Amino acid sequence: MTNTAAFYRGDRRFEIEQIPERAPLPGEVQIDVAFCGICGTDLHAFHGNMDARIGTHRVIGHEMSGRVSAIGADVLGIAVGENVVVRPLDPCGSCPACRAGLSHICHRLKFLGLDTDGAFQQKWTVPAHTIHVLPADMPLDRAALIEPLAVACHDVRMSRLVAGEMALVIGGGPIGVLVAMVAAYKGARVLVSEVNENRLAKIAALGLAGINPTKTDLSREITRMTADKGADVVFEVSGSQGGVDLMTEVAATRGRIVMVAMHPRKPTVDLFRFFWRELQLIGTRVYEPEDYEAAIALLEGGKVDVDGLITDRRPLREIQAAFDALDNNPVAMKTLIDCGSAA
Repeated sequence: MTNTAAFYRGDRRFEIEQIPERAPLPGEVQIDVAFCGICGTDLHAFHGNMDARIGTHRVIGHEMSGRVSAIGADVLGIAVGENVVVRPLDPCGSCPACRAGLSHICHRLKFLGLDTDGAFQQKWTVPAHTIHVLPADMPLDRAALIEPLAVACHDVRMSRLVAGEMALVIGGGPIGVLVAMVAAYKGARVLVSEVNENRLAKIAALGLAGINPTKTDLSREITRMTADKGADVVFEVSGSQGGVDLMTEVAATRGRIVMVAMHPRKPTVDLFRFFWRELQLIGTRVYEPEDYEAAIALLEGGKVDVDGLITDRRPLREIQAAFDALDNNPVAMKTLIDCGSAA
């Protein structure tokens, strides 16, 4: 049997190919992919910035949901027909990070959908240890946002945020909004800094407070909101030098700054401010199993509403048009590719 897959071929180009369906080996699970979201990393690959890592014949994609279609030998706790998501990390198991119980930051980590073929295909075979089983009644389009929601759960958990604290999120893209949602659920007072007016409108529609730092003096506003204290926690999600400048400017004494974004170049950081206010910088990367389970529980309980982040759905055969449309799109937040549709 054949499997329809969308291959990134370099030069901002995808090709739909028919490839042999791969049955699961021992310890593996085959999934009928339902939906896969396009994330910032996928766009980074689309722009050619990861060709040295992924090559030019790779199925990318990892923000997915689907249904188990086959299981290999020695797989326990997973049944054919169950709805699932994949935590797309395949650690080596033997490096110092893995031995310390920190396999999500394995020294030789393979990220499924970058270092191996990913989810922009109709059938995806993955290691069984990456599977998280979903509640049977969870809509699969909504479940495709569990992966980015797990990122947000990890970021907030690492921040040590507690109810009543002031949290500033710098950057109102999908991850920034999800971080803000999780922080608000934890009981924080949350403000999102975003320069895109369309995104600010979406942020307001989702019930979050937003501010445009190019139109309002954000440092002065944080000072006013916190009675001159500053933000207890700052999440830097913009990936910009301006965001890095802002994070040290507005953080409270002994405030925690969480570095979420991947910066394309080494930013300049005000280390004097770290000395002067005894600031703490916290690095965060991807997620751990407990973050996936937390994200699933948040969606199952209706504690965060991710439906408003989905701004477009397209069939697999239109993946090229979907990526083209997302380039410099001031309105889009999350596009889902319907991988179960006919290609």
